[in-house]
Amino acid sequence: MPDNQAGGATPGAEVEVPFRASGFAPTRVPFVAGATFAAVLALWWISTKAGWVSEFALPRPDEVLSSFVEIASNGTLVKHLGASLQRLLIGWTLGALVGCAVGFGVGLSSLARSSALPLVSAIFPIPKIALLPLFILWLGIGEISKVATIAFGVFSPMVIATFGGVDSVDRGLIRMAQSFGVPYWTIVRRIVLPGAMPAILSGTRISASIAIILLTAAEMIGAQYGIGAMVLASGNLMQTDHLIAGVLVLSAMGFAVSQIIGMFERRLLRWR
Repeated sequence: MPDNQAGGATPGAEVEVPFRASGFAPTRVPFVAGATFAAVLALWWISTKAGWVSEFALPRPDEVLSSFVEIASNGTLVKHLGASLQRLLIGWTLGALVGCAVGFGVGLSSLARSSALPLVSAIFPIPKIALLPLFILWLGIGEISKVATIAFGVFSPMVIATFGGVDSVDRGLIRMAQSFGVPYWTIVRRIVLPGAMPAILSGTRISASIAIILLTAAEMIGAQYGIGAMVLASGNLMQTDHLIAGVLVLSAMGFAVSQIIGMFERRLLRWR
């Protein structure tokens, strides 16, 4: 008996091959995120209810919810959150725009790469919050020094992310476009920018997290209004329920920023 007949296959028949190229393609799994948050909340409630953790150190979720409703209803939350969002938006926008511009310059120009990249690499490891007293000395204790701290902290990671994205664009595509006489700025707009966009958006996520951290620290040091100032005041008064409520607001800010960036990623990176 022939081998193909022994295996049950008909000569000349098409054999279906299973699809194996489904890896490295993440998909959304429904309800997992909600279940994760619910599990964390349940563990929090059980640990405080059972006395594993002191309620003074970590208030129960219902107490934090009551504090959140209180500060939301009396206008305290709106006042502090509005001040924080204004500083975050202005500081992050300035730092990201300047950082992207410098990153493109470093990636496209040999002169800029030789001069600016070592300087940015030297600035990047400096803890930016340590420069806040210097910014206050230069710019005063008002809003400008806080915005400058956020912008300066966002600048370096955006430069490095943008430069890395530009530098990783396939040079074969660029040479092909040049061989067909495509203008320089068309190559930058149609090839370099889309190719660098994944790295730029990754840098955006990192810089947004850095901006929120710097925002909170700057408000704790020298601000009357802001979520960081509210958290600091609550800690000084031993109001841990208000303190945890403020921390959760900061967490919600970070989550919202991440969701917004994810929405832009899905729209801008559909070609992947």
